Amino acid sequence: MALDLRINKYADVPMEEKQRLFDEVTRDERFEEYLYGCYECGICVASCPSARFYDFSPRRIAQAVAREDVDLVYTLMNDSIWDCSQCFSCDRCPRKNSPGGLITIMREVAVNNGLSSAQEALEGYGRIVYKIMGTGTQVSPDMLQPNAFPDWGPHVKDISDNLDIWRRALPPETLHTTETGWQVDDKTIIELYLIWHMTGVMNMIQEVDEGLYEILVDVMEERLEEEGYDVTFD
Repeated sequence: MALDLRINKYADVPMEEKQRLFDEVTRDERFEEYLYGCYECGICVASCPSARFYDFSPRRIAQAVAREDVDLVYTLMNDSIWDCSQCFSCDRCPRKNSPGGLITIMREVAVNNGLSSAQEALEGYGRIVYKIMGTGTQVSPDMLQPNAFPDWGPHVKDISDNLDIWRRALPPETLHTTETGWQVDDKTIIELYLIWHMTGVMNMIQEVDEGLYEILVDVMEERLEEEGYDVTFD
């Protein structure tokens, strides 16, 4: 019954739109390697850490895609796929399916099409993306805030509340608010910029966070110009 209610939640979305997104999933060149057919043995669910804590089933996703249940796939794309930890424990499937691989494709389709579920799921990671682009590193301690990363559990609040204590206990050069724990060569950061631009990652960021995209483009254009690169970001 709960599953039917979830499907009805998106009853106002035209079936043509759901079919379009489903077709985009199945056209991915990786699709045939990730889905061969489901035995319904449940091994993927038994090995899945997310299934222990969420109403999440990698088997449900594989079955829905295999049955070409367009309505259910759209529902899963807006809900369940964001509960996956992408550990690929489900790859032990005896039929050689990869529910985790299917979820990767479904997430990319959700991001590329700017689904609200993708925007909500990635909301807390804007600062990480910006920091990667700006410094080559990922997370600084001041970013560990419960409102930014609620899915990291209650210990994040404890770290945030006691950050000054942690800074006194550990070397300050690794725990400064905005300093990095190691130096990244500018050439490495520029290479990362170019890879993200040429492989479409920047387009994905634009779909989920236009403001972040514009900031990154400004940073990239200025840095590339300083290094003598002639790259146009549309």
